[in-house]
Amino acid sequence: MRLFARRVRSLQRYRQVVSVLARHGFGSALEYLSVHRRLSLPRAELQPDVEPLLSPAEHLRLALEELGPTFVKLGQVLSTRSDLLPEPFIEELRKLQDSITPTPWEEIRAVMEQELGRPPEEVFPSLDPNPIGSASLSQVHAATLPDGTEVAIKVQRPGIRELVETDLEILHDLAALAQRTPLGELYDAEAVAEDIAFTLLNELDFRREGRNAEQFRKNFAHEPQVHIPLIYWDYTTSRMLVMERLHGVKVDDVAALRAAGHDTHQIALDASRLIIKEVLEDGFFHADPHPGNYLVESDGRIGVLDFGMVGTLSEDDRIHLTRLYVAVIRQDAYAILNVFARMGALSSRTDRPRLIRATERLIGKYRGRTLKESSFAEFWSDLTEVLRQHHVRLPTNLWLVGKTLAMLEGIGRQLDPDYDLFAVSEPFVRRLARQAWLPHLSTRDLLEQLDTWRYLMRELPILVMQWLQGVERGKVPVEAQIGASPETLDRLDAMITRLSLSILVAAFIVGLALLLPATREIPFAPALTFLGFLAAALLGVWLLISILRRRH
Repeated sequence: MRLFARRVRSLQRYRQVVSVLARHGFGSALEYLSVHRRLSLPRAELQPDVEPLLSPAEHLRLALEELGPTFVKLGQVLSTRSDLLPEPFIEELRKLQDSITPTPWEEIRAVMEQELGRPPEEVFPSLDPNPIGSASLSQVHAATLPDGTEVAIKVQRPGIRELVETDLEILHDLAALAQRTPLGELYDAEAVAEDIAFTLLNELDFRREGRNAEQFRKNFAHEPQVHIPLIYWDYTTSRMLVMERLHGVKVDDVAALRAAGHDTHQIALDASRLIIKEVLEDGFFHADPHPGNYLVESDGRIGVLDFGMVGTLSEDDRIHLTRLYVAVIRQDAYAILNVFARMGALSSRTDRPRLIRATERLIGKYRGRTLKESSFAEFWSDLTEVLRQHHVRLPTNLWLVGKTLAMLEGIGRQLDPDYDLFAVSEPFVRRLARQAWLPHLSTRDLLEQLDTWRYLMRELPILVMQWLQGVERGKVPVEAQIGASPETLDRLDAMITRLSLSILVAAFIVGLALLLPATREIPFAPALTFLGFLAAALLGVWLLISILRRRH
């Protein structure tokens, strides 16, 4: 019965979504996806009168705002994906505000009581029923703990999870319909829907947000200019997050910052160090860096709020970004394309010669400018338009990085007219570039490498014997027929023996090289390692002489 009721609600919501989108001029797209057949709607309902004075991008923003929290979040996620939408749509979606009318206190209090298992007044001696913040998925109330500590309580709106799950089902259905059309060849609509669902469902789990905050506290433990709020886990649940309350001025309120006596130039540098460290050093960054999430406290520290949306970058991702940075600075279109290829971003539909020409034209626009005269936000906007037109698909988190750095530059230039993002990021890039050329190997990495070589050395004789047995039977394991006379087999045996010895010598030398840094403090270990190198070198020389002497 409950499942049936959910399906009815889902159908009603589906019709509501279609109706709103059609009213804003997207009926033709819905008809193209055959949504009217799926919902048994007459085609006339998909073609209502549309306000002609508004652009399609404005209509999309208004439609998403009308459809509520899930679709507002959808728009905010899409505003970071310049590979999916043209720039006018991206600009319009960036205007979406994640704030709505507060939920009545009685309903919020009921959620808190359900999560705590007792009336919230018994836990928090002081609890303000008037919210200090109101967003689409939650709202925040000020309170104090029994010891007097000021906290902010983030409470999930009642019924919001059910609404989000219903909307995500509709979004998945629309994506599946789009995937069956020619659009599916250009864009992986179902993968985009999965990304959005993953982001939204993570934001609905406040314990995950708390863990994100704890990770940031750990990453910035030695950065005195950054203040990450403490999470109070005794009171935190999946629908309620209790954290240390921060006080300060929003980072983009320049007049208030100067009135309070803050050095805005220094704040710009501190904010830059914070965000660039997140991206290039930690690979774990705040993916919603709008000014409202950064406060400048009275002591000059930058307080960070809202850890629901984060991005992660692997070491390879960060090295790719570094190489892209260097290629852009050098204005080398071929190097830029090479980085995209390494990322696996070029699809079968990408015309590489045309992409190189487009990239060279883009670089020509900025040639002759100094780094200080260039705008990262402008360059990123131009670059993503080129990538979208040529079907280059960067990983989702790299689009988030672009959005994050563009927002950072905007904040930095508000605080300091002479702000230069490239100059601020250069030390981090230089350090990561050295790591790309001379990767650091930890003891754990060394052990993993040695274990890999140990496995290879153990399995190699068996594999070689299997290969030789295949040759002896007249077939190699890849089923290629050969003539296997005794003379041929002898020659092959000699070749395989020398190949095996070559691999063993190489493995021996690489293994010793990897082992050397980890054994420097062990008595006599360096001397033994040197003897090992000498033995490997002598074996290599003997092998070389043998090969030259036999001439085969």
